[in-house]
Amino acid sequence: MPNRLAAAQSPYLQQHADNPVDWWEWGAEAFAEAKRLDRPILLSVGYAACHWCHEVAA
Repeated sequence: MPNRLAAAQSPYLQQHADNPVDWWEWGAEAFAEAKRLDRPILLSVGYAACHWCHEVAA
């Protein structure tokens, strides 16, 4: 089941559209939701060889 990155314009973000993670693109909506839920923001800098990204995808 695709996550919200399925609609992203970035090819890197689209690679992660089928990850079972509730990813958000960088933007005001992501910050507002994190604030509403009182949760930290975990930021991916776009490194495609991320060990955990591959573990999650497996």
